[in-house]
Amino acid sequence: MSDRGTKVRLIPLGGLGEIGKNMMVVECGEDIIVIDCGVMFPEEEMLGVDLVIPDVAYLLENKDRVRGIVITHGHEDHIGALPYILKQLNLPVYSTRLTNGLISVKLKEHGLLADAELAVVNPGTPFHLGQLRLEFFRVSHSIPDAAGVAIFTPLGVIVHTGDFKFDHTPVDGFRTDVARLAELGTEGVLLLMSDSTYAEVPGYTASERALELPFDNLMGNSSGRVIVACFASLVSRMQQVINAAYAHNRRVFVAGRSMVDNLHMAAEMGYLNLPPGILLNANELKKLPDREIAILATGSQGEPTSVLTRIANRDHRNIQIQKGDTVVLSATPIPGNEVLVSRTVDNLFREGAHVLYSAVANMHVHGHGSQEELKLMLSLVKPKYFVPVHGEYRHLLLHSRIAHSMGIPPENTFVMVDGEILEVTSRGGRIAGKIPSDYVYVDGLSVGDIGTVVLRDRRTLSRDGMIVVIMTIDKQTGKLAARPDIVSRGFVEPENYDELIEESRKVVTRVLEKGRDRLNEIGYVNTRVKESLSDFLYQRTKRRPMILPVSVEV
Repeated sequence: MSDRGTKVRLIPLGGLGEIGKNMMVVECGEDIIVIDCGVMFPEEEMLGVDLVIPDVAYLLENKDRVRGIVITHGHEDHIGALPYILKQLNLPVYSTRLTNGLISVKLKEHGLLADAELAVVNPGTPFHLGQLRLEFFRVSHSIPDAAGVAIFTPLGVIVHTGDFKFDHTPVDGFRTDVARLAELGTEGVLLLMSDSTYAEVPGYTASERALELPFDNLMGNSSGRVIVACFASLVSRMQQVINAAYAHNRRVFVAGRSMVDNLHMAAEMGYLNLPPGILLNANELKKLPDREIAILATGSQGEPTSVLTRIANRDHRNIQIQKGDTVVLSATPIPGNEVLVSRTVDNLFREGAHVLYSAVANMHVHGHGSQEELKLMLSLVKPKYFVPVHGEYRHLLLHSRIAHSMGIPPENTFVMVDGEILEVTSRGGRIAGKIPSDYVYVDGLSVGDIGTVVLRDRRTLSRDGMIVVIMTIDKQTGKLAARPDIVSRGFVEPENYDELIEESRKVVTRVLEKGRDRLNEIGYVNTRVKESLSDFLYQRTKRRPMILPVSVEV
């Protein structure tokens, strides 16, 4: 190996200091591997942005050394960026069987499946990427086939837990592989990267099976339809809803294309058991009594185009809220989505539904280990170095304190943020620099074309509106041919419009008359008009609308 073989570098490109867009780069020798490739939901001020994905400029610069992408499980914050990243980096993707199915559904949506190189790897089966040997191990999460990954490097074993909890009665029957973790810990682990999402929460996380009785009671006691909203990839939750519905002679209508696709894929692969005749089509939905209907839908995060939001807004083709309906949001709002979720809940109440959501009912169990489980992971693996991952900064910091309480020295614990480079050698570990790790915005079909300037302009437009100043210049004389025309949108109310616009026109006219010898210098004219009109409007209204000067030669 080259000199690089004497050190291991970890570079988070997403997921540290934030919830979502998880992506960790592991670099050893001439080999680079990527763990996870997720998206993040846009924050409220990211106007018009659909998704946020990691910045992979570093991977593009080193693409000849990148051996593949390893995916721990099939949630959006771990696979959602694949369609956008694979267009830039033609890499093989390694995952467990159900995760591979969810990735296939996603890539098919984007027309990328035919060219994708997808590999299924069973937990416990070693595989190689370059000179590195890797091995998945099972973990319990809120989705079947979740896994952590062990990476065997010349310096020692690196363990990445993925998202995990210690669920002893998981819906899919597969528990976190305590025996393999203990075996790795006994053999010696160089570094552990562990899920920090619920590092604030004391005790243990409840089992997924804790929801079976609430769903059973709900299906049995509700006199009308039961509508359950959850993530489209939450296969275990779908199974629980289907089981409870079947036990109480309800049939299930599935609403939302991504949920329908995932459900059929999971059923075909044997991860979902569908009793005969359990599924309804749209025509049957209108014929059955309400007491015999359950509905599975997307939209637990209040996404504007999701099924539940459209139902709440009376905008869904097949489903409208009616008297007796019970709606369940079987999810916790992702940070940043609270306003959207609250708005959806309010609209459902207005329509007359009985709504069960996180603040009033326990209809969701999260998939992340609480403090005692984080301690158990640390005690099993016994790492020399520790890096908390997956969480906002407070989660990472609190997790690092848990590690200290478990005997890991503070100097061997690294609380990192996106873009920082952790370098580990035989002599120790240190933060060895930082690379750019900006947000990359997805807006419709555009990826990376939206930057801070565009977002700033969108915020200005949403807050203060815009004004267009149309200046007509005589091409022959270079002088003003007519009084400036001004048009505004989203700026002032109609009753104040005429007077303010007339005064604004006078301001622009004065500016143009002062600079009448330079009216053919478009840059000069536009700058002077914007500055003068902006100052005038702020004095009158305390607002700063976007001002767009337009020069027309006649």
